[in-house]
Amino acid sequence: MLAGAVLVAASGCANSTFTRLGFPDPATSEAPTILHLWQGSWIAAFAVGALVWGLILWTSFFHRRSRHGIEVPPQTKYNIPIELLYTAVPTIMVAVLFYFTAKDESALLKITPDQATSINVVGRQWSWTFNYNYDAATSASTGASVYDVGTPGQPPTLYLPLNEKVKFTLTSPDVIHSFWVPAFLFKLDVVPGRVNQFELTPTKEGTFIGECAELCGVDHSRMLFWVKVVSPAEYQAHLGQLQNQGKTGELAVGCGTNTGNSTKVINCRVGPVTGAKGQNATGGPGW
Repeated sequence: MLAGAVLVAASGCANSTFTRLGFPDPATSEAPTILHLWQGSWIAAFAVGALVWGLILWTSFFHRRSRHGIEVPPQTKYNIPIELLYTAVPTIMVAVLFYFTAKDESALLKITPDQATSINVVGRQWSWTFNYNYDAATSASTGASVYDVGTPGQPPTLYLPLNEKVKFTLTSPDVIHSFWVPAFLFKLDVVPGRVNQFELTPTKEGTFIGECAELCGVDHSRMLFWVKVVSPAEYQAHLGQLQNQGKTGELAVGCGTNTGNSTKVINCRVGPVTGAKGQNATGGPGW
């Protein structure tokens, strides 16, 4: 109890630091969905923990042997109702957690037609490319396409417009990476031969750190990038700066016709890997 009181006091009860249970302050309109799922999982874990510890303490205090006693307490074997209870309760708990996880996952990965812009994120060994106004799922531009590119020694900066919905399409020309911005409470794998996609709406201006969350090679730890959420006017001004620097068009996406290699046309499947076999699981013919 003393440790719990210290934990609450040290975390600062005047804000939501303690109730977030280690998560950063959400910076998108979609992030609270993930935060609530996280909190619900912890509530379930605390409830199970309290029950288990309560049973342990109850058994320890009320069924302990007396100091001078030598009797053996009654033994219970093959108690079918208790065994059924032990099986049913965990099954119900897992089913409930699965239901809420699947429901929230479906909502977070739903694609709508009302995005303000599309950005193709290319994870590559060992940095990132951002193709603005380009949708890798449809191979269509949503405006004047420009790009920015980073290196392991110089992480790139991804600009996002405040309070505008952005569609992300994730691609890779080499190995599996993972696009992760902790402040967004969200990450998604970047898979060769696949176009994974999601949407989010930034709700807080500022600069946030991003990184690769999938071990992808020797310089994995250097696959960092910055995310800068700015006003829509500043966002458009940044795209204009990239255009003035000659960074127009799209750099290699890694699949489809935009592979970066004129001799290869790699099948580019949209969505998660489901039932893929052989070459198609890693990029299709010509990979």
